[in-house]
Amino acid sequence: MTIRLLEQSNAKSIAIEALYVKQFDQWLHQQDGDIKNLVTLFDFGRVVGSHLCVLDNNRKLEKVLCIIADSYDLHDFSQLPNTLPAGHYYLKSDDDKLHAACIAGWGMGAYVFDRYKKHTAKKAILTVENLKAKYARAIETVNATKLVRDLINTPADDMGPIELAIAAASIAEQHDARFSEVVGEELLKQNFPAVHLVGRASFKEPRVITLDWGKANDPLVCLVGKGVCFDTGGNNVKPATSMRNMKKDMGGAAHVLGLGQMIMRLNLPVRLKIIISAVENAIAGNAHRQGDIVTTRKGLTVEIGHTDAEGRMVLSDALTYASEFKPELIVDFATLTGAARVALGADLPPVFSNESSFNTEIMACSNEVFDPLWPMPLYQPYKSQIVPVIADLRNTGSVPMGGCITAALFLQEFVAKDIPWVHIDTFGWSNGRVGHAKGGDALGMSAMYNWISKRFA
Repeated sequence: MTIRLLEQSNAKSIAIEALYVKQFDQWLHQQDGDIKNLVTLFDFGRVVGSHLCVLDNNRKLEKVLCIIADSYDLHDFSQLPNTLPAGHYYLKSDDDKLHAACIAGWGMGAYVFDRYKKHTAKKAILTVENLKAKYARAIETVNATKLVRDLINTPADDMGPIELAIAAASIAEQHDARFSEVVGEELLKQNFPAVHLVGRASFKEPRVITLDWGKANDPLVCLVGKGVCFDTGGNNVKPATSMRNMKKDMGGAAHVLGLGQMIMRLNLPVRLKIIISAVENAIAGNAHRQGDIVTTRKGLTVEIGHTDAEGRMVLSDALTYASEFKPELIVDFATLTGAARVALGADLPPVFSNESSFNTEIMACSNEVFDPLWPMPLYQPYKSQIVPVIADLRNTGSVPMGGCITAALFLQEFVAKDIPWVHIDTFGWSNGRVGHAKGGDALGMSAMYNWISKRFA
């Protein structure tokens, strides 16, 4: 799909005038009778994100009025690309920050996953002068969001572990990064037993995917992603309604690829390592079973309390592997628990960290880019819920409460204690709010870029 942003002169485009809702009455007082009548007729001016088309004397579209808040919220512009008539438009403003918000909001609102559609209608296009040179951050936010959404929305038959590796290799090639993978039985030889355990039942072999980028002397940042390309629930099979959208269970992998792409394209001064555990949690005669015990890469034994808690299993080896490089930061993304959705809903991913100061920093950074995250505690007394009688750990809690916390506590066991670590339990999906088309979505990616860019600037 195209993101409907075009770098060109605004000479032949239609102006969009952004009006701050708090100043609307003052603005209206200065307008002529025709505009006042039009505003009254359409009851315009009170709803942020709404717009009004103004025609000239020849009944042609002259300009568009758009109501915005005073916070530079990208979502204020997100309805425009899908509600304006087809044509070229530009934002009439000298405020670069407002332009950046408009570009990001327009690009995210314009998104349509059309890979499997024969025809798509013509749409409104935003034209911007000096788009790539002046608004690189905004355009790369849109590009990365598009990448995440496209990867998640692609059905599992076209986005299994093999295809996810191909997508990662393509990103590596575009950015002069080094791509490598460990596949199938080689996982056992190179000590990724938990990844192999979960993925061995699929005809698409499990793998650990790695991308390396950056200068040797820059601080090392590891991004770790859960890449469960389809999750049947394994032998504890999911009901049909719960399995329907499980192509999105590789959303963590999609997020780290999108975040990595932003870091590379905007040339942050970090050395980047992306690690993805890519598997399909399938049902077959050799699928792992409830009650099985696996010795992970770290040497900790894990009892399988439930085969549908596979995400934390594949992350256990990946986090251990990341820790071996002694990075200055590990960030993992995973569509990990339904408990996170119960606690905070679909649009607000919880964030966990072993550094308490990170929580307030990340929350502030997420609010700055309108990509909210909410800190949750690594409440240590709950650890007893994931310690069974016959193994070091169990991949599920002994009680159903606090599921996103016990999952995070499980992951923490595989991160070296002296390495700063952040875990985002993202939904990777939108139910269709403004600026977020129903389907795969990037939730937390822009927030983490904002935080990482400030931390390592």
